[in-house]
Amino acid sequence: MSVKLHFSSPADPSGINRSRSFTGFGSMARRRSQGYSVTRSTSRTRIPSIKSTKNLGPPTKNTSSLEPQPERVEKIYKSLRKGLNEYLEADQNELDLLTMQQKDMKRNSRLAFLYDLDKQIRMSERYIRRLEFHISRIEELHESYCIQWRLRDGANNMKQAYSVSPSTKGSRESLIQINRNCKECSEDMCAIERTLEIHLGEFHIRMKGLVGFARLCPGDQYEVLIRYGRQRWKLKGRIEADDRQMWDEEEVMFLPHINEDVEIKVAEMKGLMTVLVGTVTCESADFFTAQPQIMIVDITELGTIKLQLEVMWKDSILECLKNINFQT
Repeated sequence: MSVKLHFSSPADPSGINRSRSFTGFGSMARRRSQGYSVTRSTSRTRIPSIKSTKNLGPPTKNTSSLEPQPERVEKIYKSLRKGLNEYLEADQNELDLLTMQQKDMKRNSRLAFLYDLDKQIRMSERYIRRLEFHISRIEELHESYCIQWRLRDGANNMKQAYSVSPSTKGSRESLIQINRNCKECSEDMCAIERTLEIHLGEFHIRMKGLVGFARLCPGDQYEVLIRYGRQRWKLKGRIEADDRQMWDEEEVMFLPHINEDVEIKVAEMKGLMTVLVGTVTCESADFFTAQPQIMIVDITELGTIKLQLEVMWKDSILECLKNINFQT
């Protein structure tokens, strides 16, 4: 996974010299109903390790801008669709394995075992149907958004054409109507963005620690700030004598957003002072995957200090469907 990073100028490197190494998305006519169902029945065990900079932020609502962001929505949609397809593929594979197991053991297995297996297969089939329905609703939202996007572009082209044509009473009246239509399309696009945001699920981030090459020593204290829009996760950690790292918090849950970047800032605490180690700005579109990811974030431009995080994306709709399946 490749990510564009923007580094701020770090603090004076002379202040952090070390001799030891450490490893360690007008108004809408209708709102889409939100009665979705989906279930998870398998635990993911494979954890891919990716050298990348992506992070998450907590629940925030972007009300500062009424200007739609179609390019950003397109990127988030593709990533979200890919993640949901990964869930669907994994559960389809699980269903295939259960079906094969049922065929192989039908001859000489106990009746009770076959009954439990058949019940598990029916639950998996219900979950897959609900997941497919959930994906179709996301696609409907995207299709509606693209329609409004094309209508707004058409209105903007007409507005540009009228602006270079001779001004008459008829053209001025047409221009007023075009401006009104363009505004309505923008409002509808923003409303769809807010609806899509509801279905982005949750990002769970677990702190794994700092990794430094001749930069971390016992007794060093660090402060990590992850900011996502108006939401923050601030934690402090200390390097122990046995090279273990002790952090005051280990995990946080953030709600992803369409138009926000993620900023990670790491500083070293020296008494009453804090020395900036580095700042990284990144976006979270690539976190929509069915499996947990180990993210290694280069805090300094040369990568002498890295931040290691474990990121897991959970779709709240999927979790709701899981509970429905277990209750039925």
